[in-house]
Amino acid sequence: MDFALSEEQQMLYDMARSFTENELIPHEVMIEKLGELPRELEMELRHKAIEVGLHACNMPEKFGGAELDCVSFTLVEKALGRASLALAECVRRPTNLLAACEGEQLSHFLEPAMRGEKRDCVAMTEPDAGSDLKGMKTTARREGDDWIINGTKHFISNAQISDFVVLFAATGEEETSRGKRKRISCFLVDLDAPGLEVAPGYDHMGMRGYYNNILRFDDVRVGNWQMIGEEGQGFDVVNQWLGPGRLTVAATCQARAERAFEVALDFAATREQFGQKIGKFQGISFPLADMATDIRIGNLLLMDTAWKVDQGAPTEAEDCAMAKVWCSEMLGRVADQAIQTCGGMGVMADLPLERIYRDARVERIWEGTSEIQRHIISRGLLRPLGA
Repeated sequence: MDFALSEEQQMLYDMARSFTENELIPHEVMIEKLGELPRELEMELRHKAIEVGLHACNMPEKFGGAELDCVSFTLVEKALGRASLALAECVRRPTNLLAACEGEQLSHFLEPAMRGEKRDCVAMTEPDAGSDLKGMKTTARREGDDWIINGTKHFISNAQISDFVVLFAATGEEETSRGKRKRISCFLVDLDAPGLEVAPGYDHMGMRGYYNNILRFDDVRVGNWQMIGEEGQGFDVVNQWLGPGRLTVAATCQARAERAFEVALDFAATREQFGQKIGKFQGISFPLADMATDIRIGNLLLMDTAWKVDQGAPTEAEDCAMAKVWCSEMLGRVADQAIQTCGGMGVMADLPLERIYRDARVERIWEGTSEIQRHIISRGLLRPLGA
């Protein structure tokens, strides 16, 4: 089996890695101190990303994107993932759901997003319906050629610095063999629409410069032209988004684990105690070996999954779940051990480890908790056997 990257893929990764090291990481300390991402810096970085072809590289060529295959796109996400989330998000793509835009949606939503003039966010999670999408209470009621939306979403990433939201809402119910099921549909909604409140979210652990918001819909009127796909096909739309989203989380976790390991390895090779480099002590060297092994497994799983997505593997959902659960949990282990390796300096802001440690915790929760990932994996194992 050939595990080597092609020349083009290696050049792409090197370019994205160089962009991250030179354009993003130098701003991390400032973001940590300010707790926010200055708008001017966000736009500056986005335009630089557009110039080198990193912005919207996941989108189809017909819309102006690079239409990268999953392996190549995962390499880009991994390179960007070395930087803190707020900075990486300046570069990252519009959500892949926008590729389904048609008609008026193109000029109003997609094309400005491709030019970096508009930013989108995605709203699924609700206070009483997190992983349980079937419990969604936000509704959209048909009224002529419009839909009237009511309900509340929370944990909505970066809504306060976005221009429109990809919203999932219940548009009715239908009978199934398992009883009634809500019909979920997807809408594109301007965040300045009358009746829509973008409220501050919760104080949270880590991820400085990242915002979570609460969206409250009070008789928000949207046109039928703002629906993505057909009415009631929201679950199909969700599935198009969740797999790539989970793979992005896995790539980001892999990148940060590698960065944390590099810091710990360098510290172990240069720090002296008791007359020798601390890396010579088994209490330091053996955990380094464990970290390196965990990281190697994560990278193989990540890239194997991306390759399978490109091949159209029927186990795509389970593969993405495996990559997400392993890489996110592995990052937690590596970040913790990297801090232990560096001792007191590990928890000081002079090194990026304390930030990586704080930021790592949420990765096991968003885009589907570790428990949800294990449910997807086990379901894929048991269903073919009739269980």
